[in-house]
Order: sequence, then structure tokens, then C-alpha cells
Amino acid sequence: MLDKTRIDFGVGLDRYFSTLENSLRTAEATDGARHKLTLAEGCEWVRRAAHECHDAGNKIMFVGNGGSAGICSHLAVDFSKNGGLRAMAFNDPSALTCLGNDLGFENVFAKQIEFHGRAGDLLIAISSSGGSANILNAVKMARSRDCKVVTFSGFTAENELRGVGDMNFFVNSKEYGFVEVAHLALCHAVLDIDMGWGKQA
Repeated sequence: MLDKTRIDFGVGLDRYFSTLENSLRTAEATDGARHKLTLAEGCEWVRRAAHECHDAGNKIMFVGNGGSAGICSHLAVDFSKNGGLRAMAFNDPSALTCLGNDLGFENVFAKQIEFHGRAGDLLIAISSSGGSANILNAVKMARSRDCKVVTFSGFTAENELRGVGDMNFFVNSKEYGFVEVAHLALCHAVLDIDMGWGKQA
């Protein structure tokens, strides 16, 4: 059993933050043809796609499970309130439990996209493992609705989600905490830099 009274948080935090920084700096962006891009190019693609979607009267849709669902809810509000872009997350508990009970949990997001998605919408699909059936089914439904797709995944480079988006971000870590924080940071970077963060006054 771990003796919690003997943890050296000075050393622990330094290693933790270094690992987190490395997870972000080594994250990869690839397009729909699996061509590798710089993170800057990938983020710029998402920024442009989000504005094109909104300007055409469409919306950004976020889907994710667990911690990724929390990221989706957070980002949908920030993209709407701070970024002025139409955005929504499909995490309502009543919808999830109703659709999960009636249609199976693997369909809880796909069915909502069937209800609400339309051509020109942008789906942002977030899954640490990149293997969640309900996220993959959401992407399939979004494709059938002629939506653009951005994916965020981690764990293994060969995960299924990584290869199905128009733009795909992969965080090379097998630890949920690092993958989730990196996904949130990348999405925040798109929005915050678009809003002017870092520009000279």
C-alpha cells in the first residue's frame, strides 16, 4: 500500500507537468488522408471550419464520454458565449438514459445527430481511447448527414477514431488525465487564439 505521508509533491509535480507539456508538444494532427500536419495547421483548420459552419447558419456539435463529456459541455458553452459560434453538446442526462435504454448506449449520440444534425454542421468527437462505439457511430451518422468531422483521441496511434475525421488530433499517452487535459487545451487554444489571445496591444 502506498504511504501517502511520504509523497514528495515537489518532485511529483515537476514530473507531472513535464509529462503533460510533452503530451501537448508531441500531439499530432492528420487530415482525412492521414497526411501529417503541424499542430498550428490543424488548429487553424478547425478555427476556419468552425467559422464557416457558423457563417452558413450551422452549428458545432460536441460528443464525448465521461471526462470527455465534461470537456464537450465546457467547450460548447465557451464556443457559444465567448466565441459567438453556435455550439451544443449532446450530454443531457434524460436524452442519454432514454436513448441508451431504448436503442443501446452505442447509439446515444448517433440518434441525437440524426435528430439535429444537418449538412454543413461540424462534429467534434472526443474519445481518449479512440475506440468508443458510441463516438464512432456518431461520426458515421454525421457523415451520412454531410457534416464535417474533427476527432480528438489518444492511447494508441492506430485507434479507429483517429482515421475517420477531416482533421484528427492524437495525444500520444495512455493515461486519461494527460490525454483529457491535452484535448481540452488544444480546443481552448483554437478558441482563445481566435479571440485574440497573445496579440500585441
